[in-house]
Amino acid sequence: MARPWLAHYSRFVPHELPLPAESLIDIFERTARAQPASPAIHYFDETIAFAKLDNLATRFASRLERWGIGHGDRVALCTQNDPEFLVAVYGAWKRGAIIVPLSPMFKERELEYHLGDSGARVLVTRDPEAPIGKTAVEHVVAARGLIESLADEPADSAVRVPVAPGEVAYLVYTSGTTGQPKGAMCLHRAIAFNSEVYRTWMRVGPGDALLGMAPLFHITGLVSEIALSALAGVPLVLFHRFEARQALRLAARWRTTTAVAAITAYIALMNEPAGSDFSSMTKCYSGGAPVAPAVTGQFERKLGAYLHNVYGLTESNSPSHATPLDARAPVDPASGALSIGLPIPNCEARIVDITDPGREAPPGEPGELALRGPMIIPGYWNKPEETARAFHDGWFLTGDVAAMDREGWFYLVDRKKDMIVASGFKVWPREVEDVLYQHPAVKEAAVIGIPDDYRGETVKAFVALRDDFAGPVTAEELIGFCRERMAAYKYPRLVEFLPEIPKTATGKFLRRELREAARNA
Repeated sequence: MARPWLAHYSRFVPHELPLPAESLIDIFERTARAQPASPAIHYFDETIAFAKLDNLATRFASRLERWGIGHGDRVALCTQNDPEFLVAVYGAWKRGAIIVPLSPMFKERELEYHLGDSGARVLVTRDPEAPIGKTAVEHVVAARGLIESLADEPADSAVRVPVAPGEVAYLVYTSGTTGQPKGAMCLHRAIAFNSEVYRTWMRVGPGDALLGMAPLFHITGLVSEIALSALAGVPLVLFHRFEARQALRLAARWRTTTAVAAITAYIALMNEPAGSDFSSMTKCYSGGAPVAPAVTGQFERKLGAYLHNVYGLTESNSPSHATPLDARAPVDPASGALSIGLPIPNCEARIVDITDPGREAPPGEPGELALRGPMIIPGYWNKPEETARAFHDGWFLTGDVAAMDREGWFYLVDRKKDMIVASGFKVWPREVEDVLYQHPAVKEAAVIGIPDDYRGETVKAFVALRDDFAGPVTAEELIGFCRERMAAYKYPRLVEFLPEIPKTATGKFLRRELREAARNA
């Protein structure tokens, strides 16, 4: 397998990193011993030191020990970006338990499915009346007030049990875009490895602070926020849930330097009124969805920071590719796509034929992105058939269509399932969205294919306009704008305006919802 990206490593980062010999709880406790008074969390305007966080986690572990929670038991967390999340994570790990992070926006049916599938025995939640149904949950813990309630628990280190690097740290459920959500078994050593990748790649150390814009229940927050903070010994700034104005205020308040978040979060920051001090933010990474070159340029002009691309999945424990801190991602001259970066250290990546994953595609030819390395999960919780389908000859098949140029830079084309076939031609939504973002009035854009009697499918765009754009914008204007810049089969025939594009909790556009709405219209 050709690996042309290796030539770049001597300029930017090490080619390989050592594999972790510690679990995540070992790493956290080592940091707490080494720098007990250093801030672990800045929550709004308050601070919790590493020693205090460790003490609270031990007290929570004591409670779990009293309930008989130990190695391999599952503890579900359904709360926002609050200190209680970290208290519960570290406390459960001290008992050798597995964390099941869940979205606090889940409805009753969704919550019951995840609790039932994971077999969680404990649920920590913002809603103490949360419906648990016929699940294995024995104890429901109110997140609000948890820290105060731990005052009566003993801080006895005897509750701590050994945790090996190869044990499961989290069951992180995939979004379920192609069926029921699956619990990815994320190992301590895999998350520890990728947090070291972040630390090395972004040169995180003394003087840095992490701006927690990604949800902690998402793999990005679990790795680039919780694990990176513990490994590097730097504070994590939390503010319950993402709100652009609050994020900008706290970035200035705590002089944060580093963030990994969805592009929609950065767009929200950019659309706030001018006047915020964002000058300390020198290490901004965007992942979760393709980034249009026009958006990175707008963001840099508005807030002064260059947005570095990062790519990963739940199954790769966050990053598998990233743009080095000292580099700018190239743009593919053929498609106009911004590169997702180079494979991270120890990651093998290749492009395979969409219908034959045993055949590697040559440079420049689109295909499915396949990955192999210490960051990849071993499989899905209690789903051996799903696990078998996700791998081919030891390579994890991402479901993402990508291409690699001759220099080794990778470009994301789109999800396989999102491809539009119009009059027999393949149209990738991301390419159309990138063109729409070049229009000065467009704040957000999402493109889908809808049934068409003549063309089979036709391209439809959903657009949210910038609040500060002066003057009316019509669908005909945007269609004409794209027609001038794209092949005839690609440009959208229909444009619908929305106040905001529907998103997941992690900022990804919900194309599935848009397709359903279009079908029912």
